[in-house]
Amino acid sequence: MTIDPVQRQVEFTSHTPYVHERIRAAAMYCSDGRVGQHFDEFLHQGLGLPRYDRIALPGGPACLAGHIKAHFNEQAVADELRFLVEAHEVTRVVLIAHENCAFYGSRLHIEPDKMEAAQKVDLTKAARFVYRLTGLTMVQCFFSRIVDGHIDFEYVPVDPILPF
Repeated sequence: MTIDPVQRQVEFTSHTPYVHERIRAAAMYCSDGRVGQHFDEFLHQGLGLPRYDRIALPGGPACLAGHIKAHFNEQAVADELRFLVEAHEVTRVVLIAHENCAFYGSRLHIEPDKMEAAQKVDLTKAARFVYRLTGLTMVQCFFSRIVDGHIDFEYVPVDPILPF
């Protein structure tokens, strides 16, 4: 018996219908698997983005804040952002940081009591980077924290020097 080499072996079929229309939004956040579903829920329900392009990596927006230890990630993410703006016509970027991020503790060696303040400053720096790179004025920043076993998302204002 000969098996057709073109024959496919389907492992799983999603029940979610494919929607061709783009939302023109991208979200950048930490790749920590413990908070991924929470980020999706916030973006879907909290911000009304049923779909969005994802950029997930350790520390998320921290790589765009000018840290030497994240320089290579910065270059790669800058390239990805340019691509998304051009090819996917992204017009809105959402940046999310989360409390107790291992990237800040392990890679950047930020003390736990100084971490949140550093992350909020980094969100503003990252927003400025996105603006300089892409010219996009719709860049939003949020900080997430665990409260009573759930995740709360707090808006982080962007430096008023920017036009957004």
